[in-house]
Amino acid sequence: MSEDPRYPVGKFSGPVEQTPEQRRASIAILAALPENLRSAVQGLTDKQVDTPYRDGGWTVRQLVHHIADSHINAYVRTKRALTEDWPAVTAYDEKLWAQLPDARTLPIEVSLHLLEPLHRRWVALFGSLTDEQWQRGYVHSEDGRQKLANVLQAYAWHCRHHVAHVTELRKRMGW
Repeated sequence: MSEDPRYPVGKFSGPVEQTPEQRRASIAILAALPENLRSAVQGLTDKQVDTPYRDGGWTVRQLVHHIADSHINAYVRTKRALTEDWPAVTAYDEKLWAQLPDARTLPIEVSLHLLEPLHRRWVALFGSLTDEQWQRGYVHSEDGRQKLANVLQAYAWHCRHHVAHVTELRKRMGW
């Protein structure tokens, strides 16, 4: 684990060429996210859920809702990449989304439930791709061309990154 609380599993190191076996391992990380996140937040009180995972960071509640927001966007972008020729996709302001009332007040169970079927669909879709389809992608308004093979790597990291935010907070706080 990293000593920087912003990056408990380290910073995303960027895309690398993956073998089919490595892609399957990344897909398995996506498949495990709903259960891993649910385990990470299991038994937390409302007060604990409203605790920032680090100084200046989001609360656990905002973090859980952020994961759902982020992965919904990524799933839709994945579908667009497979059905359109390098579509343009726009960034969203995740910091502002995290400040909206739903992210600040809804029970985390809402997003935990949402992530289960979302990840089942996303994992099934990724698991069905051909070598040629892994090379398809989209043009992100901030990050440029993104191949689906690289998107998979980024979101496998994203899953590990945010689950670790919660588990590391629990260790620090003795929860």
